[in-house]
Amino acid sequence: MFTWIRGCGDPPPWSRGRSIPGWPSLMKHYSPTDYVNWLEEYKVRQKAGLEARKIVASFSKRFFSEHVPCNGFSDIENLEGPEIFFEDELVCILNMEGRKALTWKYYAKKILYYLRQQKILNNLKAFLQQPDDYESYLEGAIYIDQYCNPLSDISLKDIQAQIDSIVELVCKTLRGINSRHPSLAFKAGESSMIMEIELQSQVLDAMNYVLYDQLKFKGNRMDYYNALNLYMHQVLIRRTGIPISMSLLYLTIARQLGVPLEPVNFPSHFLLRWCQGAEGATLDIFDYIYIDAFGKGKQLTVKECEYLIGQHVTAALYGVVNVKKVLQRMVGNLLSLGKREGIDQSYQLLRDSLDLYLAMYPDQVQLLLLQARLYFHLGIWPEKVLDILQHIQTLDPGQHGAVGYLVQHTLEHIERKKEEVGVEVKLRSHEKHRDVCYSIGLIMKHKRYGYNCVIYGWDPTCMMGHEWIRNMNVHSLPHGHHQPFYNVLVEDGSCRYAAQENLEYNVEPQEISHPDVGRYFSEFTGTHYIPNAELEIRYPEDLESVYETVQNIYSAKKEDVE
Repeated sequence: MFTWIRGCGDPPPWSRGRSIPGWPSLMKHYSPTDYVNWLEEYKVRQKAGLEARKIVASFSKRFFSEHVPCNGFSDIENLEGPEIFFEDELVCILNMEGRKALTWKYYAKKILYYLRQQKILNNLKAFLQQPDDYESYLEGAIYIDQYCNPLSDISLKDIQAQIDSIVELVCKTLRGINSRHPSLAFKAGESSMIMEIELQSQVLDAMNYVLYDQLKFKGNRMDYYNALNLYMHQVLIRRTGIPISMSLLYLTIARQLGVPLEPVNFPSHFLLRWCQGAEGATLDIFDYIYIDAFGKGKQLTVKECEYLIGQHVTAALYGVVNVKKVLQRMVGNLLSLGKREGIDQSYQLLRDSLDLYLAMYPDQVQLLLLQARLYFHLGIWPEKVLDILQHIQTLDPGQHGAVGYLVQHTLEHIERKKEEVGVEVKLRSHEKHRDVCYSIGLIMKHKRYGYNCVIYGWDPTCMMGHEWIRNMNVHSLPHGHHQPFYNVLVEDGSCRYAAQENLEYNVEPQEISHPDVGRYFSEFTGTHYIPNAELEIRYPEDLESVYETVQNIYSAKKEDVE
């Protein structure tokens, strides 16, 4: 058996093969000074990869007819071996050739999303247990960023490195202002503070020049209500944000250079405060200058702060807040944005922000109720809905009306699921399906609304209830509800139920960017989608019909060109 020293030379030759293409990305999990048996590492990685693929392959069959339930990930949680190897295999699946293995990618993404979010949430909860004087605002903000973007490679180390590079630029400018400034002697990781106001002012002048003039950071007034403005890695990439994210960046840089700025949870516009009073003296709100990082570092008086938001506020609102309150404000902003979502039918931002808020404040009855209603609306996790409702009832018995309604309908949903028997198979050759013209996998265009979509199911006539038919004005259609209707995935991320007379072939088919495409299809050929095994079981004759349709369309198109 051979032993290699990690960090000395290249990884072993077998790490360059297809089996473990992510090996270079795994190197960061090892210390360069560690002695590692590479052959054993390779065997463990291979075993983890096989386990990962086995579980991913099983998900479509197990969960095709429903969202993956809360306990659906139990197999993953009980896996033996390093989690980093399992995650690495999932990443390899996601990086497979773009138009193939769509179902594998769909479930690999769900599993990876779940694994990383659970880990991040546990880290956040541990972080929140720190003493009140633990003031790593940036670290808390990164946890929020990571939780909402679990598939992105975001780390405190990388974000800090980017901020350190900005600090270096500030130091370069500061050296031109005062070559003997004490901040220039600070070493990385030091938490020293300078006490002289004039020296602090020099740091802030240098910061404002570098951030706003040299690097062109600015408040995002044009696209204020965009969640990207709250993610610190995006603030650094796009060089724009909203008051709270810009303030956290400004605060972090200032503290690294010895200026003890503090966060102020000011209504409608997050600010920082800079003490002008003597150390040890009794201070009031007029002994501070307030800094608007969103407004290019502008320094404000109390009266100017009130002018900024157009109202008078009490002295208490000028007070400093701890890390938890800052994170509450950030997550509250994300929660508001999640409620505004119109296109994202999965409400992922709302779900993520609710998770984060309830991790900090687990007994918020109204948010627990919102979470239960959201899961109920989406038709997912009925058992978890019941658990949430039971918790609400314990916290506030006065909610029995809303709780009782949801409990009743959730139990009915569970019973209906139990009554579902087998898989419904739809044969195009059956007499009652003779009017069905289109097949699953075809790329269509809506004649009236112009959207592109792909068919993933059909009914010989409209199967929706009378209320839906009335609300959608189906009776105004020439063929009414007595015509085939199609379940379609739309390019805007929505799922719709469209009448046959409103659809037509898209003669210039394109991929449909919908998050659920992989749930139903295994591949995009360039002209149509190929159903995965589970969807093909339900529509066994459609694929042959698709081939005929596509061939006829392109034969006709070729004749037109000639």
